[in-house]
Amino acid sequence: MSHYKKSLALGCLLAGLFYAVCLAAGGEGSVMSRIRQATERQDPHKQVTAPIPVPKHIVRTTEDYQGGAFYTLTRKGEISRFKCSSCHTGTKVTITNAAAMSHADIKVSHGPKGNPLSCNTCHSQEDRNLLVSAADPKIDFDHVYNMCGQCHFRQKKDWIGGAHGKRVTYWAGKRVVNNCTTCHDPHAPRFEKRWPATYSAPLK
Repeated sequence: MSHYKKSLALGCLLAGLFYAVCLAAGGEGSVMSRIRQATERQDPHKQVTAPIPVPKHIVRTTEDYQGGAFYTLTRKGEISRFKCSSCHTGTKVTITNAAAMSHADIKVSHGPKGNPLSCNTCHSQEDRNLLVSAADPKIDFDHVYNMCGQCHFRQKKDWIGGAHGKRVTYWAGKRVVNNCTTCHDPHAPRFEKRWPATYSAPLK
């Protein structure tokens, strides 16, 4: 028998064995059934059964864009410790050495290098449950963008227009966006330097 015929016979034998194994392994939950399910063409219109729901904890902003209202995620529900007023009640808050002990987990790196902002720059001395700006002495935590915007006014303008920050829901329907503190640590808002993301073509 020639070399060609031997190779052909061996190929037919292996193909027959493979077919027999596939038939034997074709039961429910088998490897072959999982392969078939994974390679079936999916209808993209059936993948989305409902729109992304609007988050529960949102608040209407004090800003309008192109005549329309929009909403932002709340901040107060994300404060993981306790109300500031549980310790700071009825007395004007001053910065003392005790601040470092009671807020040891907070590292302030916000403002000019070597001269960072103090707590009282942003937090009300009379009511620690409120924030302050030069224009408004009573800013709710959920509307922190009004405080941030007094210095970061360009970013606030871009945020109102949608160029800065991220939209939470689809473009259709109620517009809900992230708050400043959704992405930025208010005490150290600058992101750490990172290597640029790279893209590698998938292996074939």
